[in-house]
Amino acid sequence: MNSLKHSEKLKPVILLVDDDPINLLVLTQLLEDAYRVVAADGGLACIEKAHSAFARPALILLDIMMPQMDGFEVCQRLKDDPQTSDIPVIFVSAKIDANDEERGLALGAVDFIHKPISPPILLARVATHLALKEQADMLRNRNDALEHLVQERTREIVAVQDAAIFAMALLAEVSDAEILNHLRRVQHYVVALAQTVRDRPRFAGQLPQSAIDTLFRSVPLHDIGNAGVPDRVLLKPGRLSASDIETMNLHAVTGLDVLEQAERATGGSLAFLNTAKDIVLSHHERWDGKGYPKGLMGEAIPLAARLVAIADVYDALITHKVYKEGKSHHDAMQIIYQERGAHFDPDLVDAFVEIQEEIAAIAARYPDTEEGMQKKIDYMIRAIAEDA
Repeated sequence: MNSLKHSEKLKPVILLVDDDPINLLVLTQLLEDAYRVVAADGGLACIEKAHSAFARPALILLDIMMPQMDGFEVCQRLKDDPQTSDIPVIFVSAKIDANDEERGLALGAVDFIHKPISPPILLARVATHLALKEQADMLRNRNDALEHLVQERTREIVAVQDAAIFAMALLAEVSDAEILNHLRRVQHYVVALAQTVRDRPRFAGQLPQSAIDTLFRSVPLHDIGNAGVPDRVLLKPGRLSASDIETMNLHAVTGLDVLEQAERATGGSLAFLNTAKDIVLSHHERWDGKGYPKGLMGEAIPLAARLVAIADVYDALITHKVYKEGKSHHDAMQIIYQERGAHFDPDLVDAFVEIQEEIAAIAARYPDTEEGMQKKIDYMIRAIAEDA
């Protein structure tokens, strides 16, 4: 008994839709040996049963001439609904007008069977369309599985790349025990600013979500060139000499060289490396042309670098140094605004000021710690002793 019930559940479900009980009875008797048959006496009942979680139809045999809602409207509703659009619909009707058949197929039906029904033809066509649906379902499931696998592998690759990016960035600034939080803060400042201006006319089309995602991943590399700057310069308290400044300014070109070597090693061009190169080389350029290393001016400076420039300077202003207290958020924002049109792109400054509460919240989310400050002091002492 249980095995019979089990085998019954394994049979494909055929939903019959007809307002004539006699037609339903005839079709049921014809199909019930091979299939589980479910009947509906109208369009609304059909739509309800098509959504059944326990007896979802594998195929629907649908009459056209029914009161309240004819078969064409029922088919249209089924095909418009993502939950039922993949169920094959075969029209079974006494209407023999070619226009009706053409209309039914145009609505998404897979076949059209005329009454009076020929049992062998009906059974053959039902079997054919069920087989086609089974193949389509198998292909769709296989594609879904492959897509899931690709997405999983892509996530793994991105995670490895992100880890490598942070590792490279941290090695470049190993002297700073709190550099990880600095990188996170700047990442999130840049994304917040980019999302704020992306739909404004001047920046239209330049910052699709894919570009913002690439920005987020590229930002940690902005000072990778610091790996080539001696600790005696990076850690020097007080003002830098002209020679020190010249050495420090080389880090943008050094960073570009590092990334170009990485690009050659990969054997191709990666989007995040292209963006990272723009940032590394140009985030110390100034809107007024007085920056370095190339003295670029205005929009000749890549947009990614202009975004990072504001975020990096703001974070440098609020960050406590071994030899200097960081500024308050209010004072840092004032300095940023004073450099509007001089150091920074004026439109980006306006947007940065506009979202300053969000910026302050990001800074609070990734704070530096007293433990980190002590590590900075210890490292500084060791580096100066070794240099001496």
